[in-house]
Formats: sequence, C-alpha cells, structure tokens
Amino acid sequence: MVENYRIADWKPKKLLKGKTIIVTGCSSGIGWETAKMVKKLGGDVLGVDRNMTTENVDEFYKADLSDKLTIQALVQALPDGVDGLANIAGVPPTLPPETVLKVNLVGLKYFTELMVPKLADGASIVNLASLAGFGWADHVNQIKASYDLDFDGVPDFVRRYGIDQEQGRSYFFTKEALVVWTMKMRWEWRDRAIRMNSVSPGPVDTPIMKDFVETLGERAEEDMRVMDRPGLPTDVAPIVCFLLSDMSAWMRGLDIPVDGGMSSHLHCHIHDL
Repeated sequence: MVENYRIADWKPKKLLKGKTIIVTGCSSGIGWETAKMVKKLGGDVLGVDRNMTTENVDEFYKADLSDKLTIQALVQALPDGVDGLANIAGVPPTLPPETVLKVNLVGLKYFTELMVPKLADGASIVNLASLAGFGWADHVNQIKASYDLDFDGVPDFVRRYGIDQEQGRSYFFTKEALVVWTMKMRWEWRDRAIRMNSVSPGPVDTPIMKDFVETLGERAEEDMRVMDRPGLPTDVAPIVCFLLSDMSAWMRGLDIPVDGGMSSHLHCHIHDL
C-alpha cells in the first residue's frame, strides 16, 4: 500500500502544540530565539535564566546554574510532566574556567539528571553543544575523567588537566564532553522513550560572540574568513525545535552540526578530501 502525503497536510504552527518545554538561557541569544519559536509552534515555555525576562515565556524561573543548591531548588519548583528540555544556557570562555565548567557541563548534567523523573514519557532533551566540541576524539581520556565530576571537584580538575593554562580550553572542553555525554546517554531512558540529542552551532552572532573573538583571536578570525557569514539564532532555533518535536522520535544520541558547512570543511581538511 502506498500512502500519499501532501505538504499542505503538515501543520508547522502545531508542531509543539500541547507541549511544555523548559528553555534554559531564555533571556538572550539562541535561548531567547528558541523560546520564541517554541511559542510560535504552539508550545508553552518554562524559561530559566539568571537574568529576568517576560518575553516568550509562560513562566519564568530565575536561577544560577553554576550552583548546586539553586539547581535543586529549581527542580523542586518546576512542574511534573514536562515534554522537553532545551539546555541552552552557557557562559563564554572569558569567565574563569571553574565557572565555565560548572555552568556548561557539571550544572547542565546535574540539572538534567534531576529533571528526568519529572519529564513526561516520550520527552526530548536537547543540549546546545558547539563546533568547539568537534575535536572530542583527541581528548577522550580527559573527558572520561570528567564523567563523575561534581561541583566541589571542579577546581582540582581544572588544575590537574591544565584547563586554565590554554586560552579558551575551558569552553572547548565543556562542549567536547557534552557531545560525548549526549552520545553515551543515547539509550539511558529508552524504557520511557525519553531521548537526548545535541546541536552544535558554529560561530553565531549573539551577545557573547565578542567574548569568543577576544579569547580565540586569530583562530576565530580564520574561521570567519572561511565561512560565508556568522550564524544567527534564527539558524539554530528551528533545529532545536525539530529535535524537541515528535518528528525526531527515533533520533537518539545524535549531534547535529549547524555551522554553515564549517564541520564539513574541517573534515575535508583533516582527511585531504
């Protein structure tokens, strides 16, 4: 039997209808745009950020995701039955390495693991990784050492692995580890049909882009010479929303590059293609 589907049958405005989505980092950049798009697609947004906003959110929760006790209180305050979690909050490499690790990796993982029991069956978790995580395979031992890293252990971990000695390394490490964690958790909650995937943007024109240029210097300038343009939050948010929707129900542990072809460029360069 052949089934025929017409494009007109798809209802984009209803893609997230009836779903309640947590969006961290909802006050600016990709998080702000994602919250806006979730609303546009019919979903309700529970926004989380350290900076207050009333835009694109049905409820707002002010929280510092670098603090363990704050995360515990946040999870307690959030409702049961949430359909999606978009982990978008993050800080740039201009901040102290300990802060970068706590927010971008340790806090994100801790928040997610505490939230899983409160998620609805069939929920989707989307992590915002980065093109900065492209080289994860070169740092497997360091990433493995971080599997059980907690808040208290961050300062010692930073010193032991010299993460504070290389400019920008704190940010790159957190995104490498996040890509690997996403892959590792591919089937962790399969019995409840809860899935986890990640999105890896290239350089995106957000309020913290200047921090990356400042930190990475010539490295960032070289990337920009290769690319046709920086990305925009509007380039990334639709992919996050697709992964939050039921259209991605059989996608698990996948990292999707949204980088204007930059990761393909790197692969071609590495393998002389």
